[in-house]
Amino acid sequence: MKPLIAQVVIDGATNVFDKEYSYAVPEALTEKAKVGSRVTVPFGRSNQKRMGMIVGFIDTDSKKLKEIYDVTDKEPILNDEMIMLSRSIAERTFCTFFDAVKVMLPTGLNYKFTPLYSVNDEFFSVSLLSDQEKELFEFIKENPQISGDKLLKSFLEAQETLFSLLEKQAVVRDLSLKRNANDLTRNWVRVAENLGDETPKLTPRQQEIFELVQQMGELSVRELEYFTGVTVSVINNLVKKGVLDTFKRQEFRIPYRVAEPNLQKIELTEIQNKAYLGLEAEVKSGKPSVSLLYGVTGSGKTQVFLKLVDYVIAQNKGVIIMVPEIALTPQMIDTFTSRYGTGVAVFHSAMSVGQRMDEYNRVKSGKAKIAIGTRSAVFAPFDDLGLVIIDEEQEHTYKSERTPCFHARDIAKLRVNYHNALLLLASATPSVESYSMALEGKYKLFTLSERYGNAILPEVTTVDMRRELANGNKGVISEQLANDIEDTLKGGNQAIVLLNRRGHNTYVSCPTCGWVASCPNCSVSMTYHSANGRLMCHYCGYSEQKPTTCPECEGEFVRFMGIGTQKLEEELKLLFPKARILRLDADTTTTKDSYRTYLTEFGNGDYDIMVGTQMVAKGLNFPNVSLVGVIGADKAAYSEDYRSFERTFSLLTQVVGRAGRGDIKGKAVVQTSTSDNNLIDLAAKQDYDAFYNEEILNRKLMVYPPYCDICVVRTQSSERQQAEDAINSVFSNIKERINSDDNNIKLIILGPTATAVPKINNKYRFKLLIKCKNTKAFREMLRGAVAVKLKGDTTVSIDINPETVI
Repeated sequence: MKPLIAQVVIDGATNVFDKEYSYAVPEALTEKAKVGSRVTVPFGRSNQKRMGMIVGFIDTDSKKLKEIYDVTDKEPILNDEMIMLSRSIAERTFCTFFDAVKVMLPTGLNYKFTPLYSVNDEFFSVSLLSDQEKELFEFIKENPQISGDKLLKSFLEAQETLFSLLEKQAVVRDLSLKRNANDLTRNWVRVAENLGDETPKLTPRQQEIFELVQQMGELSVRELEYFTGVTVSVINNLVKKGVLDTFKRQEFRIPYRVAEPNLQKIELTEIQNKAYLGLEAEVKSGKPSVSLLYGVTGSGKTQVFLKLVDYVIAQNKGVIIMVPEIALTPQMIDTFTSRYGTGVAVFHSAMSVGQRMDEYNRVKSGKAKIAIGTRSAVFAPFDDLGLVIIDEEQEHTYKSERTPCFHARDIAKLRVNYHNALLLLASATPSVESYSMALEGKYKLFTLSERYGNAILPEVTTVDMRRELANGNKGVISEQLANDIEDTLKGGNQAIVLLNRRGHNTYVSCPTCGWVASCPNCSVSMTYHSANGRLMCHYCGYSEQKPTTCPECEGEFVRFMGIGTQKLEEELKLLFPKARILRLDADTTTTKDSYRTYLTEFGNGDYDIMVGTQMVAKGLNFPNVSLVGVIGADKAAYSEDYRSFERTFSLLTQVVGRAGRGDIKGKAVVQTSTSDNNLIDLAAKQDYDAFYNEEILNRKLMVYPPYCDICVVRTQSSERQQAEDAINSVFSNIKERINSDDNNIKLIILGPTATAVPKINNKYRFKLLIKCKNTKAFREMLRGAVAVKLKGDTTVSIDINPETVI
């Protein structure tokens, strides 16, 4: 029989070595070796044991080929679609194949090699070892196959001694595969298969247990103990007598409380139903398509989602629903689990490793037909996918900032093309690119122009904080907002106040010498946090005690300037001492269930005012909220990024839309220092169309998306000159390639230059900003151009259409 030849990609390979390698499959592994299965293989001249994945088989001569050591997975972890996705992600985002694989799988399913140490049986020179070496040698001899972690815990300073024993070949090292998380299993019992007609003599208690198991067929040991009151020892005695068999069964760690499903009839308005029928027709067409559901805040997009999901799962197809923030998942989960029960699986980073792995497996096994979550949910392993919904599709969190730098929308397009399914983008403020595609007819456009039910859009008041200051109000809260909050509390309603800056003060300085408290690792000022009394860097996490005097001139007066959510919370407490105030930001939501707990409590009326950053601005539905206040509304609009106006408009529109979503008339107060800014006025009016018409003209004039793609090449190094040299080399290579006669690639290049924050975590950073068309030819050219000789710890990264270019 001709040997099977597998094409294998290797984990940990650099981009230069990231290709398919041929390995012979030993006859003993022929049955197990399948495409999509992980394997251990010898790699390199030293035949180091490495993890790989079979991506195909070829018909070629097996002579001189290395053999696969072992097949790790009982069943393939990736199907043909996921392998196609891995290849596409690697090619489009400039990452390795295994980088793409790892981002698709929950962490718990990944394996890592653990070093195990044993003594060398052929080492006979123990007498020549030092006292420290002898002690460690004897310990390893008594504990064969001990892991490196356990060894270093027992011998705190054993690292150098261990290296010495390895060099002298007194100790040998082996690598063992270990999965990051194991399946949760429970012990079950059933009547023994080989039990004859006559059962052994049983006590009355044992007979009662036997008859119950015989009646039920299978029972978990836990259930048997509960129903009969016996201990596990009684059950074990029945197993020893050959009456019962025990076996293990996997159980899934479901990360939410499951209620009885309630399939209430969904009543749609005429406008909603028109949109639904159009979307249903797209699903029925059996062709891949993309639609945009553009609806004002509170227009009832979720009701349309629910009816569409009903239709798709009735066809026995899977559904993926994505939200941009973990903060939004609790409300969405509650909405869908109350309707579909355990048919819903949840994907987000705040879950435990085991929970994420179990939810992935529930989808893969068909036990869940709906996957809800943040960006990672786009990889939910449905074999037959019918619908992907991306809610608040304009949000930057759908784009990964780490390798691989993919956008969930791009992955969703690949998946719906594979499954002939529908991708539904939804928002009250769509991205300029998506709305442009809809107007051009590349996406189908469906519009919800009215709020659902009796709700109407809130009345919006703009307050000029320059006038407040002129009138003697030096505080954070304007007189208008303070009065409206007081009226809201008197009426028994709730308020949301947005300030998109966490911390207490945004910077600390000395008025005498001009010193500013800056991070020693990053080129940014630090933020004062009153909760722990420390200055903190929001880039690298460095912190230090707040200063009482200036460290430069020893001046006794140090200014704490700017405001964050902590200071806003303090001022609200002074103004409204009886109000129950909830602060929701990255500092208060560090524990796993904190989002759900706080939002549930606010929804139940346990708090009167919710203060927060942008996580309180989008997608939340609280009918009792009648007032929204926005502090510093214009600050984000003046950054260098070309998306700054779009982001500011979206944030203002979304947060204003949190008010008046029930039967209570809503009101919003927008505080700004530039009240004459047209952007503020358009957001107050919730006039997205007017905003889009202005913004698209600016994009066309300045040549920004959708009129081009943006590619940012970044270099970083602990040595500034090395990072700068690397970006200059890349720039020279690009110029050389595009100036060649056989190249027809047109580019606009800005830079090279330092990034907006030139140093982060002691790494200096430089960039090139390239306006281009993201074609295969461009990516091939760029892949060659970045292959420069790098010094020290310098690295090069590429990001296509990043969410920020500064």
